[in-house]
Amino acid sequence: MKIKALVTLAASAAILAAGAGMAAAYDGTNCKAPGNCWEPKPGYPDKVAGSKYDPKHDPKELAKQQQALDDQSARNAKRAEHFKKTGNWVYDVSKL
Repeated sequence: MKIKALVTLAASAAILAAGAGMAAAYDGTNCKAPGNCWEPKPGYPDKVAGSKYDPKHDPKELAKQQQALDDQSARNAKRAEHFKKTGNWVYDVSKL
């Protein structure tokens, strides 16, 4: 039993040491502001629009997501209104 605990302790210490070594490797000399140290990889464009990194989201697909959120808000408003009137919460809006 003591050997198992010793192995677990040694493994934990090794993981902590590895994590501390990785954190100490970055010196933070290229930070634009404290905590803002992101840098693009070499070759990444200054402007993403029109480059090969541009995701080119389809406006129709984005509108679908917004429509789903609007429908969800409308259903929740109906549920809340019914709850205020009756004190009974109903999940299925078709039953209201």
